[in-house]
Amino acid sequence: MSAPTYAFKGPSAPPSSFPTASSLRIGIVHARWNTECIAPLVKGAVQAMKKAGVKEENIVVESVPGSWELPAGTQRLITAGQVQASSNVDDLMGATSLLDDGGNADASSQSSSKASRAAFDAVISIGVLIKGSTMHFEYIAQSCCEGLMRVGLDTGTPVILGVLTCLTEEQALQRSGVGEGAGVHNHGEDWGTAAVEMAEKCNRWGKGKVEAGGAKNYA
Repeated sequence: MSAPTYAFKGPSAPPSSFPTASSLRIGIVHARWNTECIAPLVKGAVQAMKKAGVKEENIVVESVPGSWELPAGTQRLITAGQVQASSNVDDLMGATSLLDDGGNADASSQSSSKASRAAFDAVISIGVLIKGSTMHFEYIAQSCCEGLMRVGLDTGTPVILGVLTCLTEEQALQRSGVGEGAGVHNHGEDWGTAAVEMAEKCNRWGKGKVEAGGAKNYA
């Protein structure tokens, strides 16, 4: 008799609506290694956040050289948002070098003028690591993930782990939504939705608002 197969992988459905999404400000910090995978992941995250109700001008996208730099880049972007929120600094633009379709400067200026100057409600850190013939992959993957966890806990700002740690290029392409086969899925979409959900919940919890009940769903 063959062993049974199970399909547990993947989250259950996210909330059906995000009431405060239009007021959220969310950042994305992405590595520039493996851009053929990074670009669709960033695009997927942005599209998912816009679908949830986040305004495009309130999504800030920045890049760093590689995944090793993601924790420091994420931490400093969060700090920059806090500084901007308490001053007149307005250099953080909402928009996207990876996603530009050749827009003009006037459009960028108008988008910037409408963008939020609040601190970031969440940040998505996106990188793609592919195993090679040395231990480099293992060292970078563990250090990067542990660093991002630390940033989230130290700052109190939700940090979404958007780092693919793949054994092959094929796996990386599939998880970026641009590969071939039945397992193709753009994980950036999941990260975008997770950022909106965690931003809303952490904002609510930060105000001491805790919803009663919930146990009946598991009775």
